[in-house]
Amino acid sequence: MKNRLLRNSLGLLLALGVLALITTYGASSFTPTTLDNKIKAIDRWLAEQHKNGAFNGTVLIVQKGKTLLMKGYGYTDYHRNKKLTHQSSLRLASVSKQFTAAGIMRLHQKGLLEYDDPLSRYFKKFPYPKVTVRQLLTHTSGIPDVYMKLADEHNDMVGEVLSIQEVVQLLTAFPNKNKAYKPNARFQYSNTGYVLLAAVIEKVSGESFEAYMKKELFDPLKMKNTRVWNLFSAQKTFANKTTGFWYTKGKYHQHAPSFLDGVAGDGGVFSSVEDFVIWDKFWYGNSLISPQNLKEAFKPVKLDNGKISKYGFGWQVESRTRVSHTGAWLGARTAIVRDTEAKVCLVVLDNSTNKKKYKIMNKLEDELLE
Repeated sequence: MKNRLLRNSLGLLLALGVLALITTYGASSFTPTTLDNKIKAIDRWLAEQHKNGAFNGTVLIVQKGKTLLMKGYGYTDYHRNKKLTHQSSLRLASVSKQFTAAGIMRLHQKGLLEYDDPLSRYFKKFPYPKVTVRQLLTHTSGIPDVYMKLADEHNDMVGEVLSIQEVVQLLTAFPNKNKAYKPNARFQYSNTGYVLLAAVIEKVSGESFEAYMKKELFDPLKMKNTRVWNLFSAQKTFANKTTGFWYTKGKYHQHAPSFLDGVAGDGGVFSSVEDFVIWDKFWYGNSLISPQNLKEAFKPVKLDNGKISKYGFGWQVESRTRVSHTGAWLGARTAIVRDTEAKVCLVVLDNSTNKKKYKIMNKLEDELLE
């Protein structure tokens, strides 16, 4: 009887202790299946979105270094024969900009470039000589975003496919200074600026942008399904490559590249959600770029008028702990969100010209980053 009372007392104390922990830390912290159930529900919802024609792509959810979901929903191209997987390599569109920025940061790390170098150091007779590398990175250069327009208007000056170096030549020949503004006067998102950054990389490294990124970033990081690819690439295709497509009047159609797709820097990177696990870790710390140098990517910019521009090096800086970016080109609809406080990384890559491109990411943020 005495032993039974002791056991009952111990059991009661244990139960009270558990109740106290749940009260103090919250039931969700004490119920390991809650997050698992939420991920399963998200998985089912994503499958339903694909079934309803609202999503065709891949998704990554990482929390505190653990991969919770890494999966494909749909098909690699308009033929709809081959299914997407976690290793499928999708066009990143403007999410590529953070890779271009990392390429520049690598040059800085090696002592080959300073962020506040003027462009006159790299391009002779360039009409914006005082603009700096940093200002290109943060979209505060003042250089008008006109490279596509110039290529269209002066296609007699370029080859069948526009190159990175031809963009520099067009901007030099047709500066459009009436559309420019003073450097660091305001934020103006610029694809042209990031093509110029790719040109800087080629000038400093003496290699093509594609070769440099492979050697300095993708190979050392073992990102096997990540690469720069455009119409100048030696390989016309590569393992796990996907293509963009669109749907209309009961038929699927391929989004074929145009003569603009010889450039890169503003886009041109393909990657898989599997490789984004590595990419997320990269920004917490790596052997290629020092911790102090990494911090440069997430610094907001104080403009000349005293206002703050919340764009770093290839990242939209939403807050002290959260950064993001989106992209859209040739069927690609992409998004990444990283929260360093919650240790969460969310990636959505769609290749179907998704008209509701933010619906998927918004859902993931609502569920996992409340």
